[in-house]
Amino acid sequence: MHHPSLKPFPDDFLWGAASAAYQVEGAFDADGKGPSVWDVFVREPGRTFQGSNGDVAVDHYHRMEEDVALMAEMGLTAYRFSVSWPRVLPRGRGEPNEAGLAFYDRLIDALLARGIEPVLTLYHWDMPQALQDEYGGWEDRRIVDDFGDYCALLFRRYGDRVKTWVSLNEQNYNLSNAYLLATHPPAAADRKRFYAANHIAFLANARAIRLFRQWVPDGRIGPSFAYSPAYPASCAPADMLAFDNAEEFTNHWWLDVYCRGRYPQIALAWLRERGEAPDIRPGDIEALAAARPDFIGLNYYYTLSYAHNPPDGVGMQRINTTGQKGSTPASGVPGLYRTAPNPALETSNWDWAIDPAGLRIALRRLTSRYGLPVLITENGLGEFDRLEDGDRVRDDYRIAYLRSHLHACREAISDGVALLGFCAWSFTDILSWLNGYQKRYGFVYVNRDETDARDLRRVRKDSFFWYQRAIASGGREL
Repeated sequence: MHHPSLKPFPDDFLWGAASAAYQVEGAFDADGKGPSVWDVFVREPGRTFQGSNGDVAVDHYHRMEEDVALMAEMGLTAYRFSVSWPRVLPRGRGEPNEAGLAFYDRLIDALLARGIEPVLTLYHWDMPQALQDEYGGWEDRRIVDDFGDYCALLFRRYGDRVKTWVSLNEQNYNLSNAYLLATHPPAAADRKRFYAANHIAFLANARAIRLFRQWVPDGRIGPSFAYSPAYPASCAPADMLAFDNAEEFTNHWWLDVYCRGRYPQIALAWLRERGEAPDIRPGDIEALAAARPDFIGLNYYYTLSYAHNPPDGVGMQRINTTGQKGSTPASGVPGLYRTAPNPALETSNWDWAIDPAGLRIALRRLTSRYGLPVLITENGLGEFDRLEDGDRVRDDYRIAYLRSHLHACREAISDGVALLGFCAWSFTDILSWLNGYQKRYGFVYVNRDETDARDLRRVRKDSFFWYQRAIASGGREL
């Protein structure tokens, strides 16, 4: 579609940035916090880049006021953060940790005092280790009640001030790494366990949404999904079928359950044929269908192209976590699809396709299929940033990336997408899970590396001032 002119961003558009508790807070054992699965996992040799961990991260727990002041200086109107489940419930259930709850009270109040809307994520991968040890976390239905009780605690505590909530963050990406690639805890590689854990996570998400309706009736909630729209590698019918398989198994499998309360039938039939389908019990589908979200949270970074993969073809492979461009192998599911390079697109050093048109495509597909508003909960560029003399970080590549993706947002709005806001990933530099601290996303440089926390000094990058101007202009000056 070509429009004579593009519609502006709405007046109430949320201009935001985002983070996650384990990646920014540090203070991993402070003030009564219990261990998360990541606190344990990173201590296993070889799990993360150069053994990096979130023990200190960027010390947001102790530097929260400084960070929020920088957000206000930039002009943010929203900040998306997650609550650490084991910080507020050290054993995953039982007696709350008041010191942990009070930290988020202070964060929320500091944001509101500066006119920044808090966007609270209930779960961003930091399962309490106690629940993982007791019954296997997402692999046992007991997690549905424990997660629901945790969510209700937060709804009661913060629902008077927080009106926009994200339930589960990137269930698809997290559980794929946890149960297919063995790169996130509990580091399994079992397709049947993968689909079983996802079904239980869907039920937990649904229960959280139903409880939200009770405790925060004037709020809005939705899951955050890592959506990489599928493209066919060619117009060959076999590649077109592979593309259709990929969109069904890597995207619709989650989005249809979140938004429609049911599984896509073709994918479900294929899994049943192979004995990999989840255990769907009486009442499950009704529970899922009764928890339609208010919006879809979209984490968009790249598109993927797919080609035919024979039954004896390539399987799932680990992604590039080193920043060595060109080191990502083809990955797929035999008999369904395999990834293929897209010669029309440039890639980052982590081999992620840079495709702003893909964001527009994602927004259009979500809108047409589900009829819900969309909140972009993550979008950004992870790259090697260099701190120059005079505390200068020239990240023109990040500005170009964000500019093109925000332009795609305006195009999607002009297409008819109801877009609630844009939360860039991330506000400060963070621990990038398996990639360490070398993969930097932030508007604010944090002076540390994988092995040395240094002084954790905050330095405004060039992109900080660019986003500041973009927000001040309501997106008219990109």
